[in-house]
Amino acid sequence: MIAAPKNYLAEFSRLARVDWPENRLLNVVCHGHSVPSGYFQTPEIRTFEAYPHLLHRALCRRFPHASINVIVTAIGGETAAKGAARFAADVLPHRPDVITIDYALNDRGDGLECARQAWSGMIRAAQVAGVPVILLTPTPDQASSLDDPADPLVQHAAQVRALAGEFGTGLVDSLALFRKQVAAGVPLAALMSSRNHPNLRGHRLVARALLKWFR
Repeated sequence: MIAAPKNYLAEFSRLARVDWPENRLLNVVCHGHSVPSGYFQTPEIRTFEAYPHLLHRALCRRFPHASINVIVTAIGGETAAKGAARFAADVLPHRPDVITIDYALNDRGDGLECARQAWSGMIRAAQVAGVPVILLTPTPDQASSLDDPADPLVQHAAQVRALAGEFGTGLVDSLALFRKQVAAGVPLAALMSSRNHPNLRGHRLVARALLKWFR
């Protein structure tokens, strides 16, 4: 069953309300590909308009007495298989209090089974270390058919949702957020900076959804 936002990150929220000098540094690690890296129109990177930075600012406003780091270990062009291979070396040493994983946009090239194994390995490693995980379904690719169940992007999104249910993690359904905007009459292009990278407006959708987990 997918975790409930009401209490999944209760320990983070408790620690974020501890005042100095008893407080400690809290680390959120955002792992993934070019979207959390901040790529807009490749090769341009806009770090401060990407959802990890937007989340960081929002967390500091929500918990004004907390010392919070949001660390980005994402690499543009990477798939979950490569991200899993460096998870122990590049993610866990930061001693994260929360980890987000966002790879499904690129995983289409590796296929569903390869992606499933890689995501499962990262989730298990985080859970063994006692770190809560939030999985993200992909942000859109304008060349994809977002309403077609046979579209690879839609299939990878479904797999991420299934993994969240299987492992009891948190979930931000980015693809559903964008589809909802489109259904409400917002052109998909208005949320994108390029064919497959969101713009600031698109990143804000993801950041707001992530913030709901930090009660």
